[in-house]
Amino acid sequence: MALHPSLRAGLGKAFLWSVLSLFAVPLVTLFFANHVQRDLDARFLVAIESRIDAATDLSPADRQEQKDYYRAHPPSTICTDRTPDAQEYREAMCPPYSNNWQFFVARTVALWTLVAGALVLAAALALGALAFVNRRLQHASFVAGWRLMTAASALEVVVQGAMVAWLSFWVTAYFWHRYSPKLIMAVAIGVAVAVVLAVVGIFKRVNRHSEVEGELVQEADAPLLWQRIRHMAARLQTAPPQHIVAGIDANFFVTEAPIHVAGQALTGRTLFVSIPLLRLLDQSEADAVFAHELAHLGGGDTESSARLGPKLVQYDQYHHAMRTSGLTAVVSPLLGLHRLIFEWALARDSRAREFQADRIAAQLVSPQAIGQSLVKIAAYARYRHKIESDLFDKEEQLAGDLGIAHFISSGLPPYAQSAEFRTAMQTANVPHPFDTHPLMPERIRNVGWVLPESDYGAIVVRPPERTWAQDILTADAIEQRLWSDYEQAFAQGHERSLAYRYEPATAEELAVVLKYFPARSFALKGGHTVQVSHEGIAASADGTTVPWDAVKAMAFKDSILGDSLTITHPEKSLLRAKSTKLKLPGLKKDKQRFKATLEHYWERHQVMRGRETLDD
Repeated sequence: MALHPSLRAGLGKAFLWSVLSLFAVPLVTLFFANHVQRDLDARFLVAIESRIDAATDLSPADRQEQKDYYRAHPPSTICTDRTPDAQEYREAMCPPYSNNWQFFVARTVALWTLVAGALVLAAALALGALAFVNRRLQHASFVAGWRLMTAASALEVVVQGAMVAWLSFWVTAYFWHRYSPKLIMAVAIGVAVAVVLAVVGIFKRVNRHSEVEGELVQEADAPLLWQRIRHMAARLQTAPPQHIVAGIDANFFVTEAPIHVAGQALTGRTLFVSIPLLRLLDQSEADAVFAHELAHLGGGDTESSARLGPKLVQYDQYHHAMRTSGLTAVVSPLLGLHRLIFEWALARDSRAREFQADRIAAQLVSPQAIGQSLVKIAAYARYRHKIESDLFDKEEQLAGDLGIAHFISSGLPPYAQSAEFRTAMQTANVPHPFDTHPLMPERIRNVGWVLPESDYGAIVVRPPERTWAQDILTADAIEQRLWSDYEQAFAQGHERSLAYRYEPATAEELAVVLKYFPARSFALKGGHTVQVSHEGIAASADGTTVPWDAVKAMAFKDSILGDSLTITHPEKSLLRAKSTKLKLPGLKKDKQRFKATLEHYWERHQVMRGRETLDD
């Protein structure tokens, strides 16, 4: 499988950032410690040789012998000299926590940190390589890598954090003969918080249940369908699904992961079927799809995904927490590198599994059936995406019955005869909730069926003779309920997007904006307030009002004497950008809510102005 250019670029970038994050701080510490120790050695030798020259009880030979000894054994080397002759010298020059001892320890820790970083990086690459061997090693390599990466990242935060804290004192103390207690305290607190976050993130658990929009299809409501599924599973020598869930998503899938359906927790094997697609496929085409999904069950694909899925989610959550939690960001590149390598292995394995499942479906039903089903599913998914995108882009509110299902069913045949459809099918794939499938034309060639792209449209418009949707007694009711819920959620999502898009220009548009972005006031000392609205920020204390168009950046500052917000404006004065400082004494418990509101409303304004730019 050729490596996608974006993934190749991502891997290269992640590798370079990993090298930087692993080695930058230890290298700086090592070079700084070596520099200082060389300087201290030189000063010591000047001082000790002056004392030796001033000693009147030494012969010239003794003076030279002592000078040679100290030149061969400067203070930077004496901490590791355990010979009896050096004991007094070592105790004088290297007592615990002395300056010389600190630089010796810093140099040693930095050196071993570099070695450990190289080993961890090599281990990450080696474990990533094992993921390409087979599925068993893929799972084992990820689990081993997950444990190694989390442990190494937590240790990296501790060790490198200690180095940064140490450097925050010694760099200023050595070069400028002064130090900043505030800087040291800030770094120490940041390191402590980072350590806590890293450790907490390791042990944080995730919800293993996924929500699937659909309804259970009982055997009494579709006896023939259940019979066909069991018969095909027996032919493939695999256990049949324990649950069939019907929905309106544009895909079919099987899973052995725990899921929630309409508030009910399901475990074991579950087959999801799409009612709109079952209406489009004739029974032989749907049978080929069922055979494909059952092949995933028989091949252990779903079992592997069920075991690996929660670990991937937990790893991704840990990676996100480390990337967005201040000083812990230093460990993010290494975590990202391991995940990208594994993503490459997963994509390669997923592609092979899809091709294998397609070949099994072709053998069990026919190459033509699986090929035609792929064309129809891809066409439906593309056209549905087009309909919903056009609908979502509308600038007016959506009301009443949206009729998405009707628009799709009536508009799909004309779409299938268009030039746009033929172009879209060249890069189409069959959507899936758990992974990305190979391109549809590749899958058709894989099953050995020769189908010119010019024939795709005819396949889509040809009405099925009989469908499995006709044999599900509850199909109409399920589909009606699900489409109603879906369209209601779609309209709500569209309305919320309008609240981001509108400037607004009319009373109706203003009502939409205020529904999601009402003016929010925060109490300050002295009965004053600061208000955040879709128009900007207003402080009652001095009557300052800053519209969002006058905001380029914002910086909130916590202070014992009173919080403040510095707003940088787009225009500049003679030397620097203009700014406004709002004093915010008395925010107290509302501080976090104020900052979150500020970011939320600022984001709305940026989206609105960005959309105006695109429209222009």
